[in-house]
Amino acid sequence: MGHDNIDVENLRVTGAKPDAGREPAPLSYPDDVIVVINQAFGPTGANLMSETVEFDGYPAIELLVRAGGREEHVFLSPIHGDGRKRGMETLPEGTKCELLCPRTKRPLDKIGPIVDGGDAEYCALYLTPRLERGSMVYVSDVWGHRHSRIVLNSELISYWASAEDDA
Repeated sequence: MGHDNIDVENLRVTGAKPDAGREPAPLSYPDDVIVVINQAFGPTGANLMSETVEFDGYPAIELLVRAGGREEHVFLSPIHGDGRKRGMETLPEGTKCELLCPRTKRPLDKIGPIVDGGDAEYCALYLTPRLERGSMVYVSDVWGHRHSRIVLNSELISYWASAEDDA
């Protein structure tokens, strides 16, 4: 898998490669440098992985987005740092969105404001059905604001792959 679609400049990493050896693994590391989200859950534990849309052979993360007087299913690439998405193509960048679980229509849990992100806030995609705050993906609720973080077992895992690649 190549790095052509990955926004490497906006990725951040701390710590060593996380242990994802348990089944089912919430993350995988193809080519030992790319982080792929294999499972994601909404605020009630509903599965957010698409059964119909894929990016590079991996199931997309499916969200329901309300913004600009519209409500539409949006599919995000599960490859961390990859800004590809399907849905709401004409929504202007910078639009504040409400992010919801597509199964329950319940809003995603808010994590808090993004430092230097204006009115952008992080919303939670849980990496396990136990809905643990120590294992989640933080996604921005502002369209086109590509700031996300992955926390697994309470450690920030957003850019270790690039650090490994540079070593």
